[in-house]
Amino acid sequence: MNEKEFQHIYERFYRRSFLFAKSYVHNDLVAEDIAVEAILKYWELIRVQDTPQNTEALLVTILRNKAIDHLRHEMIQEATLEQISETSVRDLQLRISSLESCDPSELFSAEIRQIMRQTLAQLPQQTRRIFELSRYENKSVKEIAIETGLSPKAVEYHITKALKALRISLKDYLPFLPFFFFHWQT
Repeated sequence: MNEKEFQHIYERFYRRSFLFAKSYVHNDLVAEDIAVEAILKYWELIRVQDTPQNTEALLVTILRNKAIDHLRHEMIQEATLEQISETSVRDLQLRISSLESCDPSELFSAEIRQIMRQTLAQLPQQTRRIFELSRYENKSVKEIAIETGLSPKAVEYHITKALKALRISLKDYLPFLPFFFFHWQT
């Protein structure tokens, strides 16, 4: 068979092959591919044989098998996507659950309290005491100055010194500190 014979077969069967494939795969591009591939396969088979019996049945068989292959492949893809989707849904549910159970008031609070205790313990006793009066007992600089017998400037110096030490110790937590209002006691 030559090129003209193939052209004749193509023109004779393409439209029907395309419509047959499209009726099953519901996609023009895929139906076109199936129709062309089936006609090529059909042409190869009839070139080998002189004249096969029931040539249209042979072409329909080829079309059917190619459409079945495509649909099976599509089914496997859909099942895989469904599994991925189920996994994604479970992952999202886990993350939502984790966020819902997250208590912002306790996030890092134990670590921060421990670091603060250690840092304050390393400060001189007077600096630590002045800081505690300021932050834990909510006393003003003036009240602390009267209680300790120091000048207000000296009280401010000790508070600044304690805050600087804490800032250095808590440097890794600084972005989170606005979320922690120090409503706890050591």
